[in-house]
Amino acid sequence: MAMSLVLHRVADYAAWRQVYDSVAALQKAGGVMSESVHRTAGDPDNVLVVHEFGTVDEARAFFADPALLEALKRGGVQGQPRIEFYD
Repeated sequence: MAMSLVLHRVADYAAWRQVYDSVAALQKAGGVMSESVHRTAGDPDNVLVVHEFGTVDEARAFFADPALLEALKRGGVQGQPRIEFYD
């Protein structure tokens, strides 16, 4: 089992969440086995997303998918997301 942690700031959480929810099929096709979304207490536009994958290689491939990168832009992600992978 592998896990990814993604921390990023978004322009507007509600708009970002709509885009995030719209890519559920992309997540499934990319090997996401489970997911959860968390917002920093006191800073609701600072978002932590946790995904579980079968392997770290699957996780890395998912985050390299151009469709996901485009969704991040559509969702109003500001700056470069911090992405970490764990075994």
